[in-house]
Amino acid sequence: MSRPLQRAVSGGGRFSGNSHDLWDDSQMKDKAEKEDVDRKTNDGDHTYSSIRQPFRFLFPDNSSSKHGLVENGFVSDPFSPGVLRNRHKFALLLLRCSLVVIVILALTGSFWWTISVTTSYRGQIHRGYRRLQQQLVSDLVDVGKLSLGSTRLKDLEFCSPESENYVPCFNATENLALGISDGEEYDRHCRPGSRQSCLVFPPVNYKIPLRWPWGRDLIWVANINITAQEVRSSGSLTKRMMMYDEDQISFRSASPGYDDIEDYAHQIAEMIGLRNKFNFIQSGIRTILDIGCGYGNLGAHLFSSELLTMCIANYEASGSQVQLTLERGLPAMISSFTSKQLPYPSLSFDMIHCAACGIDWDQKDGILLIEVDRVLRPGGYFVWTSQLTSSQQYLRKKENQKEWNFLHGFAKTLCWEMLSQQVDTVLWKKTSKKNCYSARKSGSGPSLCSKGHDIESPYYRPLQGCIGGTQSQRWVPIEERTKWPGRARLNSSELAIHGLNSDDFAEDTLNWNSAVRNYWSLLSPVIFSDHPKRPGDEDPSPPFNMVRNVLDMNARFGGFNAALLEARKSVWVMNVIPTAGINHLPLILDRGFVGVLHDWCEAFPTYPRTYDLVHGEGILSLEFGEKQRCEMLDVFIEIDRILRPEGWVIIRDVAPLIESARTLTARLKWDARVVEIENNSDEKLLICQKAFVKRQAI
Repeated sequence: MSRPLQRAVSGGGRFSGNSHDLWDDSQMKDKAEKEDVDRKTNDGDHTYSSIRQPFRFLFPDNSSSKHGLVENGFVSDPFSPGVLRNRHKFALLLLRCSLVVIVILALTGSFWWTISVTTSYRGQIHRGYRRLQQQLVSDLVDVGKLSLGSTRLKDLEFCSPESENYVPCFNATENLALGISDGEEYDRHCRPGSRQSCLVFPPVNYKIPLRWPWGRDLIWVANINITAQEVRSSGSLTKRMMMYDEDQISFRSASPGYDDIEDYAHQIAEMIGLRNKFNFIQSGIRTILDIGCGYGNLGAHLFSSELLTMCIANYEASGSQVQLTLERGLPAMISSFTSKQLPYPSLSFDMIHCAACGIDWDQKDGILLIEVDRVLRPGGYFVWTSQLTSSQQYLRKKENQKEWNFLHGFAKTLCWEMLSQQVDTVLWKKTSKKNCYSARKSGSGPSLCSKGHDIESPYYRPLQGCIGGTQSQRWVPIEERTKWPGRARLNSSELAIHGLNSDDFAEDTLNWNSAVRNYWSLLSPVIFSDHPKRPGDEDPSPPFNMVRNVLDMNARFGGFNAALLEARKSVWVMNVIPTAGINHLPLILDRGFVGVLHDWCEAFPTYPRTYDLVHGEGILSLEFGEKQRCEMLDVFIEIDRILRPEGWVIIRDVAPLIESARTLTARLKWDARVVEIENNSDEKLLICQKAFVKRQAI
């Protein structure tokens, strides 16, 4: 009988006759082996954990069982899949540790290499860092200004009382100290620091000027810097035309019983060959340049004949002809007739007048007469009134006779014809024909300027010793020009000379006519009050602000000026063409207006409290858009200087620049508001009024 075959557990054991005992022995053996395996396994786990712990953040443990054990707790076979898995994990651990070591070594090497490169190029890197640092500081300052907003901006301080008549860029004493002489010390020299960053106080007893036309013949003494002695020492004609009182100066330019100026104007008309002053317009005369104008008496008188007279004179600290003329509501500006060309285009004025203007025309080989010829239109007139022309007492002196002989002869070389001489007045007419210059004797008189030197609109340009304007397409005799007021509109052929077509010009005219109507509706009756204020009356209750002197900061074609005249407003406009823009100044002068070139990063050549209204369309975009050469605040301080108390500012521009400008008005103590423009979301209108802040008397 065969016996049953029993299999031993785990491949080892012994046979026994009793199967139960065999099972017990086997279990005991298994238990002992299990305890031994567990002990070894625990030791292995502890060793593995000690290796794994520093890199646990790199190698997370995702296993759910003990390493090296199968699910039933027995030790795995060295060649079983479980053992192979453990070895694979251990290899991965070593590989990861190796990668960490390699990364550390790479970073260390890179660090040392960077140090060596930094050391070798330390100078270049430092310079680059300095540039970046400076740019960063600049950017942070700009950001700081924007972030602070208007709430942190302080009001501007007022200037000292000595500055109430201060005009920047004119300082003869400083110029002489710098070695500038020979007449150039009176010229305009705008240096850094010549303008002030404060607000100019009006004089203690300053009063709002009288409404035009009463303001033309009666001004307040406290508003200007003049003394009774300076009035008494003025020229005989000027002295007879004005009466100085304790608090006012009265003029007689419109008095029917006082005919000195009337006789003088009639005399000039007769010398031209006209019946009277009312025929000036018919003869082609509209604009007159009055050199050393006295106090504007001629311009004030001729205004009733629709003649526009621009007064120019040197800067004077007191008793200024320009300041007093502007106070009367007449066109005037500071301009030195010494070493620089006047800031007007060639062929700009129909008549140039000099009555006891104090200029020695024979100096510098007649170069000042050449400048007169440059700005005088073909067929225009030069009027010179001086005792030197007829008084035998003056001509007895050799130097006086020499000056007269020089002037008389030099005028012929300029192709001027002396039409008449009456008493102290001589009148010349400029030629209308260019062939006169070629018909001169060889070597006699100045030569003609070449095309490169014949610049129509100079700015800070030295006087030229050649005859200018002959190369210009604008060489048109005044007799052939459209008579005023038709001249203001210009025909198609006249526009073509300036590169414009009739449609664009007509559209510009319509736009400005509409704009002026809108301005009027916004500001009337405050700004253009019809309240009559006569001499001796008490100040009327507001609104009583009147407008006579107007400055257009960016005149373009002169459309604003034309629209004001079309609306029959009794104003005159100083049309300013910024040097940063397109030069349309020749067009403006050809229309019968007055204007000047100017750089708005400099002070305007006029006295404080000059204008009743300052207008600027697109001036902010032009000066502070793509390129900013100066600070907007500086330009607004300059506007405040030349603006009269209770004067107005109207600026039209793109919305962001208008908002920037509005924040400045609070610092200037202006009342301001922004007006939306209908059907134009990109542009806005800024309307401001300057406050009348009085300085307390000490």
